[in-house]
Amino acid sequence: MSGFLENLKRNYLSHMERQKNRPFLEGVMAACAMVATADGEVSFAERVRVDQIMQSLQQLKIFDPHEGIDIFNEFTDLILEHPATGHETAFLAMDRIAKNADNGALMLRICIAICEVNSGDRMADQIEIVSLCSRLGLDPTDLGLYVDKPIEHLAKPDLQQ
Repeated sequence: MSGFLENLKRNYLSHMERQKNRPFLEGVMAACAMVATADGEVSFAERVRVDQIMQSLQQLKIFDPHEGIDIFNEFTDLILEHPATGHETAFLAMDRIAKNADNGALMLRICIAICEVNSGDRMADQIEIVSLCSRLGLDPTDLGLYVDKPIEHLAKPDLQQ
């Protein structure tokens, strides 16, 4: 009987942890969708990176990765099909967790990880991240973004170091 009760307690605590972190999952997937769709399409590499993040980030490991990917796909589809509505819906999800500056910074670092998988033209993704920083009241330089360099350097790595 104690095994049954212990299992029930473990399931309950797991359920409560998922419920508590659900806004974080939705906010992160919304932000990832904003960055992934910045250039008008979502690449396979970006989708794979979202899956990797779901499996490696402690706050997201408690969720089934398919659940996170489904939320990501819902946001990307909405943003691509109905940009105004999609962006506003994504902003609402992000705003719920960005009230905490640490969560907002983590969410944008995750966005940078999404951006970095596109080895070619990343300018649209980086502009989207800087825009999100502005909306959330975060300094892009704190996240390592190259906002002090000329715009042509945003799309290319600095090779003169």
